[in-house]
Formats: sequence, C-alpha cells, structure tokens
Amino acid sequence: MQAIDPATLPLPALREFDDSYSVLIAGIGGNGVVTIGAILGMAAHLENKSVTVLDMSGLAQRNGPVTSHVRILKAGQDAHAPRIPERGADLVLGCDLVVASNAECVSKMDPKRTTVIYNRFVAPTSAFATNPNLDFSDSNLAAAISRRVDAKRVDGVNATSVAVKLLGDAIGANMFLVGYAWQRGLLPLSLAALQQAIQMNGAAVPLNLAAFNYGRAAAEDPERIRKWLDGAPEADKKPSLDEVVAERARLLAAFQDGDLAEQYRNLVERVRAAERAKLGCEGALSEAVARGYFKSLYYKDEYEVGRLYSDGSLEQRLRETFEGDIKIKFNLAPPLIARRGSDGRERKMQFGPWMKIGFGLLAKLKRLRGSAFDVFGYSTHRKTERALGAEYEAVVEQLLQRLTAANISQLAAIAGEYDQVKGFSIVKEAHLDQVRKRVRAALADLDSTPAQAPVIAEAVG
Repeated sequence: MQAIDPATLPLPALREFDDSYSVLIAGIGGNGVVTIGAILGMAAHLENKSVTVLDMSGLAQRNGPVTSHVRILKAGQDAHAPRIPERGADLVLGCDLVVASNAECVSKMDPKRTTVIYNRFVAPTSAFATNPNLDFSDSNLAAAISRRVDAKRVDGVNATSVAVKLLGDAIGANMFLVGYAWQRGLLPLSLAALQQAIQMNGAAVPLNLAAFNYGRAAAEDPERIRKWLDGAPEADKKPSLDEVVAERARLLAAFQDGDLAEQYRNLVERVRAAERAKLGCEGALSEAVARGYFKSLYYKDEYEVGRLYSDGSLEQRLRETFEGDIKIKFNLAPPLIARRGSDGRERKMQFGPWMKIGFGLLAKLKRLRGSAFDVFGYSTHRKTERALGAEYEAVVEQLLQRLTAANISQLAAIAGEYDQVKGFSIVKEAHLDQVRKRVRAALADLDSTPAQAPVIAEAVG
C-alpha cells in the first residue's frame, strides 16, 4: 500500500475557541492513550498555548480503562482545572468504545458542544469470559453516546482494521483517529506542531506519521476506507438467513459429509415453510433453528480438531499475524491418556510441532465418527454429543406443533437455547443440563399461557 503524501491533502480550517478547548481521549492501558495525550500537549506547548494533560487509569493494568484529559488554553488565559468537567468536552477521541461509552466519559459530553470520533473495533472485555454471547458490535455502545450527543456529531471509523491492514500494527489506530479528527478541523493545533510533537515523542515515528496521514486521507474521502479494506463495507451487515444456512451447511460438510449438511438444510427449510404458512413470512424461529440446530450437530471431537489444525488455515493465520520464524506448541488433553484433576477436567499436556502429522492422520479418519471403529466415541460425553442433533429435532417438532402467530417470539427463544451449549467435556455437559431445564420449563409455561392476540413476526433477510 502506497503511503499518503500529506502535500496532496487540503489543509482544514482549524477550530477556533474562546478561552479553552477540551479533548477527552478514552482507551485501554497499553494501547498508547497516554502517548496521544502527551503528543497533543506537546503540540500545544510548541504553539505557545497553555495546556494541561491529566491521565487517569481506572485499573493499573494492561487493558484497563484509561482516559487522558487535554485542556488547551489561549495564551494569557487563567489556568483551568486539569480535569474536564461535566459536559465540558469539545472533542472525545474514543480509542476504545467500551471506555468511551461508560457513564464517566458520557458525563463529559454535551449535546450541542461535543463531537465524538470513535474506533469501531470493540475489544473483548473480561465480561466475555462469563458471557460469551455478549454483543461486541459497535452499534449498541455507540447508541449510549448518541443518546447524549446529537447523532450528527458522532462518527465511527474502522481505525483498527485500517491500521492492521496498512501499517501492520493495531497501535496505529489511535493516531489514525487523531489525523481523522484534525482533518475535520476538530483540533485547534497546527499541522507543523503536531508533526514536530510526533517526532519529538520518539516512539514509532514513521508509523505514527503514516497513521496520522491515513486518518487525514480517510476524513477527506471516507470512501477510501472501504477501498483500503478490499471493498468490504464499513458498516457490519447482518447476514441473511440464506447466508447463515449456507455457511453452516458448508461447515457441516467439512465436519462430516454432504449428507449431514443436507439434513441440516432440510430441517431449517421445514421451519421456514411452517412460518410462511402461519405468518406469511419467515422470521425469528427459522433463524433460531438455523443457529441452534447447527450447534447441536457440530462439535469439536478429535477428528475435527485434527481437520482444523491440518487444513492449512492455522499456518495462514500465523503468517498474516507474525513475522519471522514461528515455533508452535500444542496444549491438548487426549481423552485416552489425559488425567483428570479434582474438578473432573482433563489436564492438558504439551506437544511439539510434530503433532501436526498426527492431526493430519486424525482428519483422514473422520468417517469413523460414530462407527464401531470410533475409539474416541465410546465415552459418555461423545455419545451425548452425537445424540444432541436428534434431541434438538425432537424439540423443534414440539415447537412446530405449537406454532401460532401469537407465540413466535417464545418459540424462537426456546429454539435458541441450544445455541448456549458451549465448552468442552464437563463444562459443556453442565451447560446442556441448564439448557434442558430451561427448555422444559419454557415448554410447560407455553402450554399454560392463554392464547394472545396475533403478533406478526419480522421477516428475516
């Protein structure tokens, strides 16, 4: 990718301010938030402006929330408190949207005064460990900001995706946001002062200058982002039901064979047809079954792990992520030799790169799955996994017998329960036990609830 020549970009009209201009930078530790604050502070100092920079860390650890309060004053103005007051931010740079949308940061925003530029990439937080179904799209988080600030003043860009694609390092995303905001005239600092401050900082100078210029170019022509990302649309589009079914059928064919994929498609199509007959369109139940049935048919046994580690995708991802020589070690719990700990879980053992040969052999043996020659399939856990597809089909049959326009959302919620069966071994079994209890209770509650007025389901796709 050719670097952007800054001389080809027009200079924006710099933001004027009366007495002070406040910039709140919100991000996570270890990602350069403090560096951005320091660079903006130095740029203001080089222009003989008074400036205060206050860095605040919610957690003294990497990936903990960090904010930097930068307050720029005109020469001769009285000093202000270094911390931005409520509704006092003129610009918010959301380097991390989770932090930028929290109550503390939102309190600094004013409906008519504040402009928010944020990175659309959302890093998983510790909450993901306990709730793997958390929605990490930017839409819900950005909505929290838009409830406080006029939506016309909120702008999200794929800064991390661009930084990784063009610079090879996600750390460039923050300076990309600075360049984007500056080109829009949202920073009252000259180009010369910012460039000099970046150079004086001394850290990754070429990368930061390039990121700054890419951000400027993106602000001048937002269509560039789509082109940089190989034509991918910047806004995440929800896949249609046909796309969901096609992708999962492809995975099932790779997992086992075309017959299993066809079995999957047939049940989903039955549900779609039933919804069309009852509601006039396909809706939430079809989508829930498309996801839940796949989850019941697909599981990562020894053959599937072998396939995933031997199909070349692992090496490709490593080459795309790292440079130089790469040494791989695998931590595995082979069911025939792994010992169990006091918690009932198998203890993992470490294997060297030679294990890739074993993965290739396992992948070729996948047709033994479920047969009398499947040495891994005699355990209670594997038998439970193999039977889960039939169990789900029986649940769907019960749902179709109860299908009305009035209860479609309840049926979809029941069908979607099996999408919560996650993990391996006893963890997966514990989730399955909970799902079964909730499904039984929901079916019983459904049968005891009087019929209500019909509600037409929203069409999918």
